[in-house]
Amino acid sequence: MDLTSDVADEQLRAEIRGWLEQNLTGKFAHLRGLGGSGREHEAFEERLEWNQHMAKEGWSCVAWPKEFGGRGLSLEQQVIFHEEYARSGAPARVNHLGEELLGPTLIELGTPEQQARFLPGIVAATELWCQGYSEPGAGSDLAAVSTRAELDGDAWVVNGQKVWTSLAQQADWCFVIARTSTEARKHDGLSYLLVPMHQPGVDVRPINQLTGTSEFNEVFFDNARTDADLVVGEVGQGWKVAMATLGYERGVSTLAQQIGFRKELDAVIEEAKLTGAVHDPVIRDRIVRAEMELETIRLHALRTLGGAQGLDMSTTKLLWGQWHRALGELAMAVAGPAGLYVGDDYALSHSQALYLFSRSDTIYGGSDEIQKNVISERVLGLPREARA
Repeated sequence: MDLTSDVADEQLRAEIRGWLEQNLTGKFAHLRGLGGSGREHEAFEERLEWNQHMAKEGWSCVAWPKEFGGRGLSLEQQVIFHEEYARSGAPARVNHLGEELLGPTLIELGTPEQQARFLPGIVAATELWCQGYSEPGAGSDLAAVSTRAELDGDAWVVNGQKVWTSLAQQADWCFVIARTSTEARKHDGLSYLLVPMHQPGVDVRPINQLTGTSEFNEVFFDNARTDADLVVGEVGQGWKVAMATLGYERGVSTLAQQIGFRKELDAVIEEAKLTGAVHDPVIRDRIVRAEMELETIRLHALRTLGGAQGLDMSTTKLLWGQWHRALGELAMAVAGPAGLYVGDDYALSHSQALYLFSRSDTIYGGSDEIQKNVISERVLGLPREARA
């Protein structure tokens, strides 16, 4: 993509920067830097209020077409928005699963009725979403899901279990991949359902993580119901819809993620200066390597924006997952022996929390093994991995 800014783009940058400076004040001032992966528990209700304030001011779903409540920003302008948002220190948004995953999926593949029903609530941040993909026996192999959905009159009846479901405890709705046919081959027997979370038959159980937080959950469906017309795309074509959603998951917003990574790396460097670890030639070499690799990831993301979904995104996920996990290891190396100690109240330092949560980076959002299979089979044309 061409990131050469014109006058209009620079005016937009100034508008975004000015609005954030004027609005991240008062009751919202303390939210700077809060939230994000591993820290979704931080000031959740206050961040939700911030999201709703952004929506009222017209800064929600900026990439969406105007007819669906967005601003219709170009790719270049979306990059500007995410860069300025991250640089301002504004808190992580709580409705990103609806805004960045489900919303674009409905705009592309949903019916007019589904768009009219769900998109306004996403824009206004009044309805929150979670993603029902992974299962205990199908964490990375999405086609192997066993959650079932059977049509009963005018409703689907859903039974099964999902796991690693981010923010399910706060979500109003879940987009669920369920098996609606056992006769078709496994990729063709799936459907993409929109299921209300606040009903009998939906049980959310938090998963206690090493960080002491629990943004991931198990979700159990026991005869949970949803309307028959709340299938996105055709019945049995859930794989196609799910892949479209994953493509949006790894899109332009990853550039804001990388600015967050830059801030984390800067914090590690500052700690290295304070502890004296920066004078260790091995540590210094690892810091330089981390800076070079992060810049490479940023340039790759910019180069592939607007391209075909899926293959380039698999490379991007592989790169940032491994980089962030290595950053956690570097943070602990910089902390030294002190990083091994946690007090009785289990109050983790930034380095400790970074290290522990980054263990999951190469698993969630598509494990490294699956990304490597996609690249080897679909890009390099290598033989498919043997499957039992």
